[in-house]
Amino acid sequence: MYYPYFRGKQFELLAIKESAGVIADAGFTPVIEPVRENIKGLQRSLDELVEYGAGAAIIMNPRHGDHKESGNSLVEFLERDHGDSVAISPAILLTSGMKVEQVMDLVDSFGDRIPTLVHGGFHEGKELAQHLDSDSMTHVFLDARNTLYRRPFRRSRRILVEDGFVRKKNADYDFVEHFSDLHVTYEERGGDGYGDFLTIGDHYSEGGGPAYAVAIHLTFIDPSNDDAMFVYHFKSDDNDTPVDPAGKFAQALSKLISTVNDPATKVLPTSAVEEFRDLHRRNHFPGLGYVKKLSIKHHLETLAEFHANA
Repeated sequence: MYYPYFRGKQFELLAIKESAGVIADAGFTPVIEPVRENIKGLQRSLDELVEYGAGAAIIMNPRHGDHKESGNSLVEFLERDHGDSVAISPAILLTSGMKVEQVMDLVDSFGDRIPTLVHGGFHEGKELAQHLDSDSMTHVFLDARNTLYRRPFRRSRRILVEDGFVRKKNADYDFVEHFSDLHVTYEERGGDGYGDFLTIGDHYSEGGGPAYAVAIHLTFIDPSNDDAMFVYHFKSDDNDTPVDPAGKFAQALSKLISTVNDPATKVLPTSAVEEFRDLHRRNHFPGLGYVKKLSIKHHLETLAEFHANA
């Protein structure tokens, strides 16, 4: 049903690990593009998913990060640690520079294991579909709007991914913005499931510069608006200099607490919200990576609760 797209930075992998029970109970399937040479964090996250009975699709040819030149170490890791697992499966990222022959070579290299195909700019979809045993494959389309491209794969399981997170400078965010309605509309748009890039977005960078403004991103579903999802951007007031990130976090967190404490709030009281409450009580700044992790965990729990009650 829900295929959240992660890149394997530390805070994203920790969010997966700490949300493994939620992911398993909801039947979610993370798609993970490993971007770090050290795969210990990935290994711990996958072990936790397997422990809870969840699965994941791991991209063997990442577009970004340390493995973009060669995914051989990822293939070796998957075979060594999850070679007999039906839950942890290989995935192939199809990009604009690839040809059908290259894709088929990669598919065939996994033998009896059927990889998930992640379409991210590939142009030869119609020809590729003619070479595949489409009935048994899952296709993840990173552009949910491209209906014509995915038509040749209609006999397959089709997952529509949409980036609901509009990336801006933190100081430029409005207080609340529309995020997505794909969790409600994916079936009528021709999908068998859906995904997003969580509250990180599709943009990839190796590391950010100093934060002039701190923003905490928190999603919520609005029942009075046909269950569409929106995102709050709780911003710091000070944004002129890159100093005092802890103080800026405190300003943003105070706004978050005011919103979630409102009796009419539509923000789900997730475990992440409780952690934000604890940080506020202790006046503690855990670092921006930790804050992003909490934002991701909240997003996962919000969608899990929505589908549990749909």
